[in-house]
Amino acid sequence: MFDNFYGLTGKPFQLTPDPDFYFRSATHKKALSYLGYGLAQGEGFIVITGEIGAGKSTLVAHMMENVDSAQLTVAQVVTSKLNEDELIHVVARSFGLLIDGHDKASALSEIEAFLHEEAREGRRCLLVVDESQNLSVGALEELRMLSNFQLGNHPLLQILLLGQPEFRDLVKSDAGLEQLRQRIIASHHLGPMEKSEIEPYLTHRLGQVGWEGNPAFDQRVFHELYESSGGIPRKVNQIVNRVLLLGAVEERQKIDAALLQQVLEEMAGDNSAGATGKPVEVASAPVMATGDDAVAQIDFSKFETALGERDAQISELQQAVVELANAQESNSAEGLDPQIAALNEQIAKLESRMFEQERTIRQTLSMLIEWIESEMEATKAA
Repeated sequence: MFDNFYGLTGKPFQLTPDPDFYFRSATHKKALSYLGYGLAQGEGFIVITGEIGAGKSTLVAHMMENVDSAQLTVAQVVTSKLNEDELIHVVARSFGLLIDGHDKASALSEIEAFLHEEAREGRRCLLVVDESQNLSVGALEELRMLSNFQLGNHPLLQILLLGQPEFRDLVKSDAGLEQLRQRIIASHHLGPMEKSEIEPYLTHRLGQVGWEGNPAFDQRVFHELYESSGGIPRKVNQIVNRVLLLGAVEERQKIDAALLQQVLEEMAGDNSAGATGKPVEVASAPVMATGDDAVAQIDFSKFETALGERDAQISELQQAVVELANAQESNSAEGLDPQIAALNEQIAKLESRMFEQERTIRQTLSMLIEWIESEMEATKAA
């Protein structure tokens, strides 16, 4: 993909959470402070909310990379719409416990025994529940009951809840969650990055993969990138991925506002095609968009046909060169016929140009394949 063209050692704007790319924006620094405070208390609930793509999972990945596993055992659950009994079994599995059958009482007993054993070994336990907005009030109450496990006066389990903005609203307003609200010891809502943070965000992520100024960015790009993304990290990543891909295809050493605008128009076209089913073009290749998260379907046979035609033309030119060489040998001693010399030079130029066209087509095809693979990874992650 573009990482090869720009000499990068990896993919700086991948959509899956990676603690190596954690960026300390103002809102993330504040969230990390709340997390640190909450973990120091060793009990109750910590709640972190934010828009889709705000960086909740990256924040937690960064936290988990820095915890001491000898002192803290962490289990993570990514929820779907689980009922109370299903949630208990999922929690048990997240701690590595194998429960025979579907008996809730047995699962609770195994979890409690595990928490006691960890406490005797000097380790605290943290349960991270992602996508908490999918949980029912009843399931959240089950989590509250798990937080009641104690060894003497020592709480055995602390719970970190991650969710979208509607989860914050649920926790604040639902009458059935009053007891859970009273157990929340730290809470933070991750907002978007500030306008001034877009440039350092980009340079930080690029710097993690060996960026040394290629490509360069016009200052206007950062302003317009903020306006188009709203400062949401994942949206920034999506846009910049497309910008760098187009920049590589067009062999740009500098990213300007015009290139960014071209990408934004293409992305808007992708969205509209998702509703109408009309095809859109990406990098001159036929693409059918079927939705925001759809993977582009490219007709690679057209590339293969074009490459085959190039090979045939080059073969014909090579044969013509051989025939001309034979004609030169049989030419009179007066020297090379000027007409033959001119044709020979013209054919050499055509052959060189066709070779360059073939190289460009193959390079573009390779970039498109890598782009599709990255889109498939992003779709799975979403």
